[in-house]
Amino acid sequence: MTTFDFPDDLLAAAHTSWEAIQAGTLTVAQADAVQDGVTAFATEGGHNRHEVEMALKKVVRHPEPAEG
Repeated sequence: MTTFDFPDDLLAAAHTSWEAIQAGTLTVAQADAVQDGVTAFATEGGHNRHEVEMALKKVVRHPEPAEG
């Protein structure tokens, strides 16, 4: 899978949405914000939107353990 350098605002929105999903409180506005951010990031970078979305989910939902 391709690695992307996601902007902080997209990562924050995705983290907030993931926490809301787990709590059962996700709103349409939160979901839309993440989808809009994914689409904009993919379009600006010439990337496949689905690949961007999957990579973002992996970063947020399955973070690499911290080294050290």
